[in-house]
Amino acid sequence: MAASTLKDRVRHAVQPGEPTKPEQVRAAEAVDGGTAEELHAAERQDGGETTDAVLAWLARYEEHFTQALPSHVDTGSFLAAVRAILPRLASCTPASLLQALLTCARFGLIPNGRHATIRREGKLAVFVPMYQGYVELMYRSGRVASVHVGMIHAGDEWNYEPTAPSPLDFTHRPGLALTREQRGKPILAYAFCWMVGGTRSQVVILSREDAEEIRDKYSDAYQRAKESGRDDSFWHTDFDAMWGKSTLRRLHKVVPISAELVQLMKADDAGDAGRVQVLHAPDEDAQALADAAVAHAAAEGSQEPQRVATLPRTRWQPKRPGSRKDRRRGRGLRR
Repeated sequence: MAASTLKDRVRHAVQPGEPTKPEQVRAAEAVDGGTAEELHAAERQDGGETTDAVLAWLARYEEHFTQALPSHVDTGSFLAAVRAILPRLASCTPASLLQALLTCARFGLIPNGRHATIRREGKLAVFVPMYQGYVELMYRSGRVASVHVGMIHAGDEWNYEPTAPSPLDFTHRPGLALTREQRGKPILAYAFCWMVGGTRSQVVILSREDAEEIRDKYSDAYQRAKESGRDDSFWHTDFDAMWGKSTLRRLHKVVPISAELVQLMKADDAGDAGRVQVLHAPDEDAQALADAAVAHAAAEGSQEPQRVATLPRTRWQPKRPGSRKDRRRGRGLRR
């Protein structure tokens, strides 16, 4: 029988068929069904055995990560960042964890909390790109020379005249000599790019009210947290970062962007909506990603079997049955 849980897979992690060490069994049991507190306690008690066991299982897919990562990203550095976040992801389903990490690898983003992170949603692991990850992919396009994202505080000097010629249409002088109280709270977020060749993009500006509207209208993760009485979505814990990220995402309407950046936005939206983030998956990942879809449906409480959508097959019929040309075409198709 195939190993269907992380506990089973840990038992066969390094050398399938060899006796499992007692500490690996304890780690597997903690990984498979422990609460967050139990997982952290097991991590401390076993001296990191929970993390080591999960890493041993992920090591079996090292070749997949090597193939997914761009040449400029070292596999060792990527897996080192993974090790740091595993303790809080150990209770996730194995297929969703593998899928989230592979998605992160395909975009060449290290899950270090700066460019991207892997977030736990119940039993599912979700890939979440941070706004610095968006900036990284914009640079890779070869069209962008520099990207600037900023926050205007109430005490700052700034001016915005959309009808003025660039770059006189927008200026911002932060009140760096002021105290935090004197500078005041953020009132606007903005983003713009300097393109290769020296031209500057249009400046995108979002007020706090704009950011709250985006949050309330488009963030399913925020709505799920709000409905369940939790305050652990990124909109709850780091509103300003999500405000800046929303401003940066709006740039795609005014600057040429790469296909990779479009796919990143789609993956970001899919994760926020609770959908499986499958993007250009290699053939060898098909089974793991299929497991992720089943795990996702189970987590949502669905009892319906997973179905693969297929295009409807239509039978060719001539527009004019009496036409000699159509009858010849029909005979050709029947052959």
